[in-house]
Amino acid sequence: MSASRLEAFSDGVFAIAATLLILDVRTGAGRLGSSLVHIWPSYAAYAVSFVTIGIIWVNHHTVFAQIERVDRLFLLTNVVFLMLVAFIPFPTGLIAAHVRGGDLGPADLAYGVTLTMTAVLFNALWFYAALGNRLLRPGADARVVSGISRSFLPGPFIYLTATLVSLASATASVALFAVIAFFYVIESSLFGRASGGSGEA
Repeated sequence: MSASRLEAFSDGVFAIAATLLILDVRTGAGRLGSSLVHIWPSYAAYAVSFVTIGIIWVNHHTVFAQIERVDRLFLLTNVVFLMLVAFIPFPTGLIAAHVRGGDLGPADLAYGVTLTMTAVLFNALWFYAALGNRLLRPGADARVVSGISRSFLPGPFIYLTATLVSLASATASVALFAVIAFFYVIESSLFGRASGGSGEA
């Protein structure tokens, strides 16, 4: 399988995962105006997770801009990674449904564990391809490769920290996930400019 074919398949999974997020944004009973205001947690959860999936997609595109070929282990790692991406709408819906209730903690833990594992698999995907230039294209810019590695490494620890905060305060943890999402928007934009746009959408 070519790298371009795998990237096209991955793009389809990202598109489906992002689209599934909107299915949990539903109005309830009662007057429509009041219901539209009442479901603000669904809007917030949708926005944060859509941005998160979007940033993961941008970074995935950045990775594949450096890939020359793929092998079976890379394919399988990418499949597990995409399985986690496709799972993100489920804990997103849990947070939206329980943000006002007493079950926000378990919902937030499910969300945090999902994002942490996604970040771990993304690191595994990249470093398997990058170490020793195993799967990278000839002439890959060493500065870009190094920059991707530096920007990806903190991801699992950042998400794990936000997840562990949930043990003390689920509300604070949810807020941290929102901050992380928009931090990565800024970080990705800065990295794209610093690398001359290499690998960016």
